Amino acid sequence: MTRLLLVSLALLCATPALADPDIAKGEKAFMKCMACHAVGPGAKPKVGPPLNGIVGAKWAQYPGFVYSDDLKAGAAEGKVWDEATLDAYLANPKAVAPGGRMAFFGIKPANERADLIAYLKQFDAAGEKK
Repeated sequence: MTRLLLVSLALLCATPALADPDIAKGEKAFMKCMACHAVGPGAKPKVGPPLNGIVGAKWAQYPGFVYSDDLKAGAAEGKVWDEATLDAYLANPKAVAPGGRMAFFGIKPANERADLIAYLKQFDAAGEKK
């Protein structure tokens, strides 16, 4: 047991920590999302819903937008787009919502996802920066 704990601690210490998220890099990463999503004051639905206030929002929360059954089911279950869920979704949308309609391959680098989430996190539900 002690050996397992020591090996686990060694692996944890050997894993490089992510740098603090960079909002400017997150804004650049958002360019991958702009074809389908908008954020900021006056953001309107495109192929996907606006992402104002998405961090901490309930699933399928934008009024009048037609969401996939997966996202509607998640909303009914009370799921929230917390940072961990957004990170998983941005890495591989089909792993989080297999029946979802988001045709996006995902963002593989963890630091790029963290930057993007930090960028999105600064917008409240009205699209104003907090």
